[in-house]
Amino acid sequence: MQELIQHLINGIGLGSIYALIALGYTMVYGILKLINFAHADVYMVGAFAAYYISRWLNLESQPGLISFVVVLGFAILSCALLGWLIERLAYRPLRKAPKLNNLITAIGVSLLLQYLAQLVFGADPKVFPVIIEDATFMNLGGVDVKNFDVVVLVVSLISMFLLHFFIHHTRTGKAMRAVSVNASVASIFGINVNRIISFTFIAGSALAAVGSVLVGIKYPKIDPLMGMMIGVKAFVAAVLGGIGNIMGAMLGGLIMGLSEEMVVAYFSSTYRDALAFSLLIVILLFRPSGLLGKNISEKV
Repeated sequence: MQELIQHLINGIGLGSIYALIALGYTMVYGILKLINFAHADVYMVGAFAAYYISRWLNLESQPGLISFVVVLGFAILSCALLGWLIERLAYRPLRKAPKLNNLITAIGVSLLLQYLAQLVFGADPKVFPVIIEDATFMNLGGVDVKNFDVVVLVVSLISMFLLHFFIHHTRTGKAMRAVSVNASVASIFGINVNRIISFTFIAGSALAAVGSVLVGIKYPKIDPLMGMMIGVKAFVAAVLGGIGNIMGAMLGGLIMGLSEEMVVAYFSSTYRDALAFSLLIVILLFRPSGLLGKNISEKV
């Protein structure tokens, strides 16, 4: 039972991180019908932004809530700016181009960020600074729950709640939903579509930054290619829940994290990465719209 509780805690924490990254994929797809493959590399840049600001300010010598907030804030600002630049410079000029052009551009931006990161940060892995003390927060059923487990869960829940509240209870959020339904009609009613799309990239990139800092706290090793596999898994989580559906991305992320943790715990860590592709194949075969997605008929 103690092992099961520990695996559940790990799975929920990992699933929360997948959900944060998956939200970026699903938000952009909901607005532009575009798979932003560069999103995983924005997540990687957030991890390095957090790494360097903590080194420059020597926050490792004073771990705690203030250090965490400083690191998180800087990572969010860095990723938000990068997300805005990617949309403004790479995707907006191709807004009316064929979808294939946008897809190739997304892959190109992803590769550009990966190789630039290796050039600027170096290809060798780096150990993420300790900004949250590795101490026991509470004992649950004989299992010690660490401080960073609580931070990962609480910050993830707060981030997802704020996003849900923003989309459903603010004017900008309502404008985002209108643009996702029909951008042309939304513009007729006075909505600045370009501004809404830019904000969508900014919000998605900020969530990726939160995920990157949480990963650095829980799994303290970062490198320029760290976004590749976790990006695939987050994308699978978005598809699993129903890409374009906010609640679906959250659900898909949790299912993905729990499933992966159980595979590692009761089978073998060899299969943890294969699980993502297996789930993708199954969901595309039996429910292409995802668990919470809707089947949409298209006129031919």
